[in-house]
Amino acid sequence: MKFLEEVVVEEFLPTFRSLLAADLRERGLTQHEVADLLGVSQSAVSKYAHGDVTVRDSVAEDERVQETVERIGEGLASGDVSQVQALVEAEVLVRRLSARGDVLADLHEDAMPALADYDGDFRVHDPESEVRVRERVLSSVRRGLRLLEHASGFATLIPAVGSNLVECTPDAEGVEDVAGVPGRILDVLGQTEIPADPEFGVSEHVATVLLAAREGGSDACACLNVRYDEDVIAVLEAAGHVTAAFDPEGEPSGDAVRDAIEANPDATVLYQTGGFGVEPIVYVLADSAPEAAEVARDLV
Repeated sequence: MKFLEEVVVEEFLPTFRSLLAADLRERGLTQHEVADLLGVSQSAVSKYAHGDVTVRDSVAEDERVQETVERIGEGLASGDVSQVQALVEAEVLVRRLSARGDVLADLHEDAMPALADYDGDFRVHDPESEVRVRERVLSSVRRGLRLLEHASGFATLIPAVGSNLVECTPDAEGVEDVAGVPGRILDVLGQTEIPADPEFGVSEHVATVLLAAREGGSDACACLNVRYDEDVIAVLEAAGHVTAAFDPEGEPSGDAVRDAIEANPDATVLYQTGGFGVEPIVYVLADSAPEAAEVARDLV
């Protein structure tokens, strides 16, 4: 009796690690850095590099394997993908390759011919698990933050209360389903300061605007707030954005934002011009955090 997990360990894992180690080395990472990211020893990385580990051709030549290796390698090298997300993506790949008639399933049948008479499917994990969805959102926010961090002049768009770049899960119900920057993005001596990696449930202000906009009918999954200025609104409108104003009522009121979207369903920019003790703010809505960041980058 041979378990599918044994096939994964013996056939898939050495091949996948070899391909990923080679990808990371080609991206300029040191042997030590690759070992840390993969959770293996430097001697193991050396064996991968010198071809001392047996590679299963049917796995290595699969386009889905190659695409996943490239995507994870790029993300790990840039820091946009966490080790948790890399693990989840690899696990999902394993489950897909384990479907009846697929690469790992065929290797399993080769090792255990009796399975050929079985009509079922051994896949038991959901490829769209909550962990995977949330890790993808965090990765998207990281990419957006990287764009803002390297956007020359973005600090000039940060309001006194600070900015935040947020993105929610597809089925977000509350602030805990929205990822953002703890402590907000700040202007420190003319430089964009991002104090920490994104987390879920840390942005009540901008997350509230995003969630209210979605309640009003917006399809946006991301939001970024910047300082208000008539010229900023003019540039956004000239770029084709539909803008809509709302009354802040002391804080971003969910009702006011929702009403603004219901009245202007195509709006991709919301703004309020301030009030007593309330700083005027512009909110950019977008499909993803990187897209919201690109809009802001074009403003400077």
